Amino acid sequence: MNAVCRHFGACGGCTLQHLAPEAYRDSKRDLILDALARRGISHPPLREIVSVPPRSRRRATVNLKRTNGETRIGFHAPRSHDIVDIHECHVLTPGLLRLALGLRELLDAVLPEGEDAELHMVDADNGFDVALSWKRPLSPDLVTRIAAAAPRQGLVRVTAGGELLYQSAAPEVSFGRARVKLPPNAFLQPTREGEAILQARVTEAVGKARKIADLFSGCGTFALPLAERAQVHTVDADGPMLTALAAAARAAPGLKPVATEKRDLFKRPLTAAELNRFDAAVLDPPRTGALAQVTNLSASRLERIAYVSCDAASFARDARVLIDGGFRMVWLVGVDQFLWSAHIELAAAFVRD
Repeated sequence: MNAVCRHFGACGGCTLQHLAPEAYRDSKRDLILDALARRGISHPPLREIVSVPPRSRRRATVNLKRTNGETRIGFHAPRSHDIVDIHECHVLTPGLLRLALGLRELLDAVLPEGEDAELHMVDADNGFDVALSWKRPLSPDLVTRIAAAAPRQGLVRVTAGGELLYQSAAPEVSFGRARVKLPPNAFLQPTREGEAILQARVTEAVGKARKIADLFSGCGTFALPLAERAQVHTVDADGPMLTALAAAARAAPGLKPVATEKRDLFKRPLTAAELNRFDAAVLDPPRTGALAQVTNLSASRLERIAYVSCDAASFARDARVLIDGGFRMVWLVGVDQFLWSAHIELAAAFVRD
């Protein structure tokens, strides 16, 4: 595979874009196998590695800065705080790229020299959601300009530091038959295609379980589709995301009961006794993994676990704990949602022998 983006080499986002397809797939496979080998897990049941298509990333954080009379908007250069001003991108959805280019024109008129900021952008089902992170107070002029430009840019919501600047509708995404109104800065799988793969693998892993604990549930990426056939107890530390999940569950037709619990699973993981109430558990923790929670899972009588991870090293550590606690890894799937980067997502099924 030859470099396909004019910014390759300058932009720090796609460091593996120069690799031939076979070498690229091998690099992703090696990320998984090496991490597991370091934990003494040899010959893991790695079933496949699935890649999402180019131009499918529906959420991204871009950096911007006013320099020499121009607004630069894009990603950092490798090992640098310099911003590579993007004019094409083979990772972002076409809509997100157009939005970034359109916001450059808008911010050109209001950014003072030397000012920098971050934009968290989401390509939702009904329009774009943007959260602005800025070091100085927002000016009335910027708020007015955003409100005027929003319909033209397809924006449905703009927030800054938790303050709502513009909204024509709440950004929405669908999880199964449920429609979730996203709170600002909510966690969302990077791509729709990768999300669908992970949802299918989680459903496979929990099997015919009728009572499921969804730990680190977020807005319900897995809980809401699973609730079409099973009772689900969701746990997360983020109150707004749980509120959005609960509202979506109430509005969706035909779902089994969905309960929500606000709880920091790093400080207070579900105990073995609490876990024994369920037939299966789903975990999708942050990059640091879920060591305290998997320790309690190993001590429980739970028989099935679906584990989704965005970090091979923390997954391998947690998998070692589960295996030592009597679980067997039935299968493992790599999901390449971070194209041309040194990252890979994982989905695995564990059963107790």
